[in-house]
Amino acid sequence: METITVRAARVADAAQIARLSAQLGYPESDEVFAARLRQLLPLPQHAVFVAADAGAALLGFIAVEHRLTLETGERVEIVGLVVDADARRRGVGRVLLAAAEAWARGTGTPELVVRSNVVRAESHPFYEGAGYRRAKTQHVYRKTL
Repeated sequence: METITVRAARVADAAQIARLSAQLGYPESDEVFAARLRQLLPLPQHAVFVAADAGAALLGFIAVEHRLTLETGERVEIVGLVVDADARRRGVGRVLLAAAEAWARGTGTPELVVRSNVVRAESHPFYEGAGYRRAKTQHVYRKTL
């Protein structure tokens, strides 16, 4: 069994995170991801973790955000989780989830939430198998300003 390690992301991971993100339909340049990491990583309400094995390429990443909203209170939300297409079903997602859950517990937050697009049907059993329960279904509306 291979060893998967998880660590905090670094700006130097931007190209690998861009590669992974593009696999889920969110393509951006390495420079855009580097700029975002420079902004997010110093913020205490954000965390980004990456998973790797003995190889040079990252196997996946997870991004979480500690939020306080008027209507639901305090919680941590998984705002991004991507496992490389060639590394799926090898435990990478579970290891990343565990890192996010540990970080959330460390904030003293009572709840961890994840939103999963309905078109990503393969991810729904993954989250349910990890103990997450479906709370609601919603539509997302967007307006370019």
